[in-house]
Amino acid sequence: MTAIITASELASELAGPRPPVLLDIRWQLGGPHGRPAYEAGHLPGAVYVDLDTELAGQAGRGGRHPLPDTAAFGAVMRRAGVSSDRPVVIYDGGQSWAAARAWWLLRWSGHEDVRVLDGGLAHWTGPLSTEEPAPAEGTFTPVPGALPLLDADGAAALAREGLLLDARAAERYRGDVEPIDRVGGHIPGAVSAPTTENVAGNGSFLSPKELAARFEALGATGTEVGVYCGSGVSGAHEVLALAIAGIPAALYAGSWSEWSSDESRPVAKGPDPQ
Repeated sequence: MTAIITASELASELAGPRPPVLLDIRWQLGGPHGRPAYEAGHLPGAVYVDLDTELAGQAGRGGRHPLPDTAAFGAVMRRAGVSSDRPVVIYDGGQSWAAARAWWLLRWSGHEDVRVLDGGLAHWTGPLSTEEPAPAEGTFTPVPGALPLLDADGAAALAREGLLLDARAAERYRGDVEPIDRVGGHIPGAVSAPTTENVAGNGSFLSPKELAARFEALGATGTEVGVYCGSGVSGAHEVLALAIAGIPAALYAGSWSEWSSDESRPVAKGPDPQ
């Protein structure tokens, strides 16, 4: 099953006998908040879910977007109408980072039929609605563990023994700038792989063949693969890109915001992994 869906495919499914649940996860690092944009117009039937408060726990030593409490996440998904036996399609404004975070959380917690709208709302040409839906309560109960998850020690080990990809911008990987976290640089042994290079100019993901070629060139052949970013959001986008390419990958959810918060952890700088 593919991890993404085009706007035309989604329109067909919404008109069919088994339409998917729609989740609107519009979010941008540093704002503005996504709800006003949702209220101004969203896909008919879509439920807004807030990334900062509903798809993440409280920021702290575990990072800026640690995983949410499992029970609380399940309650949010049920409120949105999510059930295990009904497909889910997730979108955001177009970057697909926030949508990928929700995709990863649902897949990691056991939902088997979740897709991201390729290119997000920017690619949707159908009608929009300002009416906030009140879906019937869903039945989804999270069972974490369906996708691999890394902690700090696991990420460090994978950087040594497998392939750990850093999905942040190259200048943050090198340590040239660090606008958010305590210190710039990267986990020793990690390979720079900005997630922005997984998409075309129109925001759509590259083809599976193109993505596979990119990741194979980075070393994702015959080895375990993991991904981290700043706080586990754009890293989920890279895990999604890897899934499109047919390459399973683990996510270090705490990512650089957790790693760099501990002064005892090593930091590498410059363009090379070591």
